[in-house]
Amino acid sequence: MDKSILIISKDDLDSFKNELLSEIKKLTEEKATTEWLRSADVRELLNISDSTLQSMRISCVVPAYKLGSTWFYKYNEIWKALEAGKAEGGRNAK
Repeated sequence: MDKSILIISKDDLDSFKNELLSEIKKLTEEKATTEWLRSADVRELLNISDSTLQSMRISCVVPAYKLGSTWFYKYNEIWKALEAGKAEGGRNAK
């Protein structure tokens, strides 16, 4: 068993940290673009009530897809809707 000591610089450690965070972000974004959410997930994510989500769905603020009696939402479309509200100065926010 090798017990040698390796000394690294702060710059090396910072570089490793940035690479690691970049990889984690990339993996998270890849997963997020394909993830489907149910209504309860969206309400929890946005901290909104069922009636607020229903209003957002009816007014087409948030795209939704219905299969049987269950509504589904695409994770990336939720964030696009939030960004669209931000770009318009929050005028769509209720």
